[in-house]
Amino acid sequence: MKFVHRFAYYLIGLVMGCFFVALVFSGKDTRCNYFPNARVLNNIKTKASFEYSDKVKKTLTENWVNKQDIINTLTYGDVDFDQSNVPYKKGKLYIIEGKTVKNQEIILKIVNYENRAVLEEIIKK
Repeated sequence: MKFVHRFAYYLIGLVMGCFFVALVFSGKDTRCNYFPNARVLNNIKTKASFEYSDKVKKTLTENWVNKQDIINTLTYGDVDFDQSNVPYKKGKLYIIEGKTVKNQEIILKIVNYENRAVLEEIIKK
């Protein structure tokens, strides 16, 4: 069999395989969270209830940080595992470092409970 024929069979199989993989994964809400940082951030973002403490509500009124900055930090931030995953108020405390839209570095202190997450504090770095 010539190389051209083998290559054509290969391409046909590759296209059919890609089609079936796309068909299987298109209807599911799949995520590839293999690394610890992505798992923690995904766990916090997908909680049924995400609440703000009174201290955070006061910080949000100061207008140097907004809710979009919090969402961006929870999406693209880095979890400081040296200070995180410690018991705190019947939950676990996580320290997440990120940036605001104005490129100001911030630190979020989040308590992760089983069915909710509470943003305890926002610190300007």
